[in-house]
Amino acid sequence: MKKRISMVALTFLLVLPNFINAQDSNLGNWLIYIGNKQLNEKWNVHNEVQYRNYDAVGDLEQLLLRTGLGYNLTKNNNNILLGYGYILSENYIDNSDEKISINEHRIFQQFTTKQKVGKVGLSHRYRFEQRFVEDDFKMRFRYFLGIKIPLQYKEEGKNPLYASLYNEIFLNTESSVFDRNRVFGGLGYKFSDALRLELGYMNQFFENSGRDQINVIAFVNF
Repeated sequence: MKKRISMVALTFLLVLPNFINAQDSNLGNWLIYIGNKQLNEKWNVHNEVQYRNYDAVGDLEQLLLRTGLGYNLTKNNNNILLGYGYILSENYIDNSDEKISINEHRIFQQFTTKQKVGKVGLSHRYRFEQRFVEDDFKMRFRYFLGIKIPLQYKEEGKNPLYASLYNEIFLNTESSVFDRNRVFGGLGYKFSDALRLELGYMNQFFENSGRDQINVIAFVNF
């Protein structure tokens, strides 16, 4: 069973970029892995890799590596976490095909809480970041609201197919408070307690611009 799940996940991740590349589109593509290791009832380790492209694949926009140590205040519903992230951004220079590389080291603290409204699952995440971007220091607050709506019902209350929606707003501590907002909608499938995949569309908009993305997200518990 585990081998079959691994093959399905690998095929999904490999085929999708080729499908997107075949389309005449300016859509960006984010390939995202989010892992969680439960050490015991209270402690967990978070790890994350995001490979973000301006196009389908091969035109790197950003590589994000993130990890952290979390603690459950209550079982499964309330978690605090202290983390670190490294971000490499490849930014295009205005009106040219040349890029400049920007390195960022990030420390963050977050609180995540989950709740149920009927069969619908809600997730709230509050994150505070201290960002060391080259020689500059910035701070930012983020609020994430996620919604999972079951679309399929099987035996023993299992709902493998679901709709996934979220909105996340980013606020700076500086004079220009609004940083960006992300809106996502897609479909997810839970293969087991160890693996679920999501595929969806995200719009990220800034004060004076915006960008569309196709997101492929793998959630792994081990």
